[in-house]
Amino acid sequence: MLTIGEFSRLSRVSPRMLRHYDALGLLRPEAVGENGYRYYRQEQLSALIRIQWLNGYGFSLHEIGPLLELEDRALLERLRQRRLDLRRELRAKKALLDQLEQDILRLEGVEIMENTYHVVLLEDPEQRVFSIRKTIGVDQYHALFEELRREAAARGLQQAGPIQMLYHSPAFSQESSDVEAQMVVAQDGPGVTVKPRFLCASVRHRGSYENLHRAYEALCGWLAEHVEYRPCAAAMDRYLNDPHQTPAEDLETGVLFPVERVTR
Repeated sequence: MLTIGEFSRLSRVSPRMLRHYDALGLLRPEAVGENGYRYYRQEQLSALIRIQWLNGYGFSLHEIGPLLELEDRALLERLRQRRLDLRRELRAKKALLDQLEQDILRLEGVEIMENTYHVVLLEDPEQRVFSIRKTIGVDQYHALFEELRREAAARGLQQAGPIQMLYHSPAFSQESSDVEAQMVVAQDGPGVTVKPRFLCASVRHRGSYENLHRAYEALCGWLAEHVEYRPCAAAMDRYLNDPHQTPAEDLETGVLFPVERVTR
C-alpha cells in the first residue's frame, strides 16, 4: 500500500486535497493506521484520475460523488449535457467579450455601425396564437419553447408566423418570472387565442440573445426622451429566425414595447 505522501507524489494531488476527498466520501483510504496515517491501494489511482477528470470538466465535487456510481452509458448522457452547458457558457462569454470590445472602441471614439438601434413606432396587428404561460427562471426558457413546439404539434397546429415571448411579471427576476411563450398559428383550436393589436415602440436586434439587453437599453432610452408615451402591456421578444439553424451572429429578434399616448 501507499502512504498518503506517496499517493500524493504520484498523482500530484496534495495531501490536503486527498483528505478533503476523504471527508466528502469521494475517495476513502484503504486503511487508517493507529497513528492516523492514511494508506491507499495503488489501484485507487484510477479512481483519483476519474475524480480529477470530471472536476476538470466543471463538475463540482458534490456533483462528482453520484457520477462515480454511474455506468458509462448513463455517464455519457451527463457528459453530453455538460457539453451543451459549456457551449452556452462559451457563447455568453463571447457575446460579453464582443460587447466589451465594442464599448471600448466607442469610448475611444471609433464609430461602431453594428447593431445601431433605430426605434420605430409600429402597429403590431392581431395575431392568432397558441401559448403556454408559466412562472419559471431564465434558464428554463429553452425548455419552455421546446414544450410549446411539442404541444402545438400534438394539437395539429400549423405555425404561421414567429415564436415570441411575453414578459408579464411586474418586476424582472432571473430566478422566477411570469412569462408566456407564443406561436403564431394558422387555425383555431384548443388553447388558441387572439393577441390584441398594439401600438409598439420597436427595435430589431441582430446577433446573440446574450446581447439582447442592448435592445432594451435603446427602447428605455427612447421612452426617457418620449414621455408622451407610456408602456401599457407586456414587453415582447419576437424571434425572427430559427436558433437551431442560424449562427448566433445572424439571429434577428424584434423587441416590442406596447405603448399608449398620454393625454395631458
